[in-house]
Amino acid sequence: MTPPDDPALVRVLAADGTFAPSPAAERFLPLIDTLGDDDLQTFYRDMVTVRAFDRQATNLQRQGQLALWPPSFGQEAAQVGSVRATRPQDHIFPSYREHVVATTRGVDPIDIIRVMRGLTHGGWDPTDPKNGNTHIYTLVLGSQTLHATGYGMGLTFDGRSGTGDPDSDAAVIVYYGDGASSQGDVHEAMVFANSYRTPQVFFLQNNHWAISVPVATQARGPLHQRAAGYGMPSTLVDGNDVLASYAVSKLALDEARAGGGPQAIEALTYRMGAHTTSDDPTKYRTSDEEQSWARRDPIARLRTYLEAKGAASTFFDEVDAEAQAYADDVRVRTNELGGLEASDMFAHVYSEFHPLLAEQQRWLSDYESTFEGGAA
Repeated sequence: MTPPDDPALVRVLAADGTFAPSPAAERFLPLIDTLGDDDLQTFYRDMVTVRAFDRQATNLQRQGQLALWPPSFGQEAAQVGSVRATRPQDHIFPSYREHVVATTRGVDPIDIIRVMRGLTHGGWDPTDPKNGNTHIYTLVLGSQTLHATGYGMGLTFDGRSGTGDPDSDAAVIVYYGDGASSQGDVHEAMVFANSYRTPQVFFLQNNHWAISVPVATQARGPLHQRAAGYGMPSTLVDGNDVLASYAVSKLALDEARAGGGPQAIEALTYRMGAHTTSDDPTKYRTSDEEQSWARRDPIARLRTYLEAKGAASTFFDEVDAEAQAYADDVRVRTNELGGLEASDMFAHVYSEFHPLLAEQQRWLSDYESTFEGGAA
């Protein structure tokens, strides 16, 4: 398990919002210096907006509008910093909690809602330019790391990376959690990534809980140190510090797309909410633990920093209003979605006609005909 005071930890903003770079952050400060006030305000707006969306989606699930919802509450800085470090040509492979990663790249939030409502197997088309090369959510733990590595190998084979042209060279970033890091798929992905020197960043969000299993049970040492076993450089970053997350991710992506091979990042953060809306975290963790992490809230941390830099109160009021309007729009559009016909379950099961499927469909039709009115 990685302690929060690990000397390898890259941190720029302290928990109280003051500018207090850790020794490990020194080499990243030139990247921080390139950020202007507009960039910092964008980071803040991103985090506040996704938290409002996340809260709205949680409420929608509780009200029966969604089958499931995986909250991102508490992990906003890790996600915003890393995705804002990407370039348009980069490819994003999320898990299922990277809501702000997807929407920042152009995915309509209602497409995420459609997945969790059970209306689609995918949600959006990764090849559609408006979705910013964002590949679909993956609920099978760790499998997205294999997909990302395969895509990274393709970029290398096709000469779309490592050419020295930063405007066209592409990189891949894949998101996964501490629980997924125990999956064999992740380790296989790292083996192939390093063997083929893929232009790839493995972004591990260590939110300390794999559902009810603490990270201390999964790993007796820091997760970021595992990368060394594959010959892969790694960085440990404070995942609740959006500035540190941005700088570490930008350098890793730049090095990967320039031919430096795969890079690994462990972002120390905390899942403030439940694993999903079917989970009750009070059964396995304490209020004291939650409160200790609440004092390191990523949004409050950046707000304090912006206030110290002279950001006006009107800015924060405007962001809150915009975020609420965004969330309200999601609610309205969710209620307009409707459902599926029972016959839809037979579509896209096989690429060609299959007699067994046809027989099952006939059975369902006959069964529905026994109900008054002709359908269940």
